[in-house]
Amino acid sequence: MSVTQQQVLDSLARIKSPRGVALPNANVLSAISASDGKVFFSINVDAAEARAWESVRAEAEAAVRAIPGATTVMVALTAERKPGSAPPPPPTPSRGTPGVQPVHAHKPPQGGGSPMARQSEIPGVAAVIAVASGKGGVGKSTTALNLALGLRDLGLKVGLLDADIYGPSVPRLTGLRDKPELDGERKMIPLRRFGLAIMSIGFLVEEETAMIWRGPMVMSAVTQMLRDVAWGSLDVLVVDMPPGTGDAQLTLAQNVPLKGAVIVSTPQDLSLIDARRGLAMFRKVNVPVLGIVENMSYFQCPHCGTKSDIFGHGGARHEAEKLGVPFLGEIPLHMAIRATSDAGNPVVDSEPDGPHAAIYRAIAGQVRDQLKGAIAAA
Repeated sequence: MSVTQQQVLDSLARIKSPRGVALPNANVLSAISASDGKVFFSINVDAAEARAWESVRAEAEAAVRAIPGATTVMVALTAERKPGSAPPPPPTPSRGTPGVQPVHAHKPPQGGGSPMARQSEIPGVAAVIAVASGKGGVGKSTTALNLALGLRDLGLKVGLLDADIYGPSVPRLTGLRDKPELDGERKMIPLRRFGLAIMSIGFLVEEETAMIWRGPMVMSAVTQMLRDVAWGSLDVLVVDMPPGTGDAQLTLAQNVPLKGAVIVSTPQDLSLIDARRGLAMFRKVNVPVLGIVENMSYFQCPHCGTKSDIFGHGGARHEAEKLGVPFLGEIPLHMAIRATSDAGNPVVDSEPDGPHAAIYRAIAGQVRDQLKGAIAAA
């Protein structure tokens, strides 16, 4: 049974805004995406009113989840300060005025506090690590998947979360096209292939769908894929991050105590500059950097065996030494890695005895050794 946009609007008509207006008439709803039981939309309000709207967002999400046929529901609250607007004035005492208090009366808790105070472990998952890059196009997703498979080959129970909201690659890299089902607690059951538990936003939307989402909706999606998935018992959850240093990275760091991050870069200076920024971001939020991987490190001609440094060579190793972090290894630019990735049969699984699988397993071994304490304690 499919859910329609009209059903969503009908269910939201029973939800009132802080001023008592039916939600569909409050001029705050984004376009509603409803397909195959999956519903996504956001509630867009002024930043000064955000705290007064949080309970409305929760009620809206619960109402849509109650629609027969709704399997996955994601409602984000986006809050932006209007140009030229001043911060809300201090609250004035109310003398028994009926109805909802003015929105500026909804103040955040005093005393500040670190955003990292919201961190909590994912039940059953011993260690969460991020695979990140400062820029796109450096082979981060291919590295993340083959690293996960290398950890699997070392005897660990491994999951893979594709948190690249704008450009999810894992469905293509794994050849998975199924939709996740829900368990008895209405948590998504990750798909399984290659002995991995796998989840991606790409399983929930069509491949051609453009993900035009504001930051808060990205943060909501990352949180839901961390918390609303039945991961089971895992030694390591590998998270394939979007490129850059934005909302998704901060959401992950603030939600779970990351045990480390792997930075993927190519050898040329432009990529290394961005990798440096990514490394600095993880250090700023107190996430250990497990090391740097140099991808597309060199090209070896399959006919004559000559090595060519197409993008330069050794830049990532030099950068790791300069920054005082481990250098995890060099992965060549090779057609076998590209072809197996495009075919949905990653090289560590499809050519387990080949030289490329050995490189990924060696990198995985160094990562595992740095995570031994966390895995053993679980």
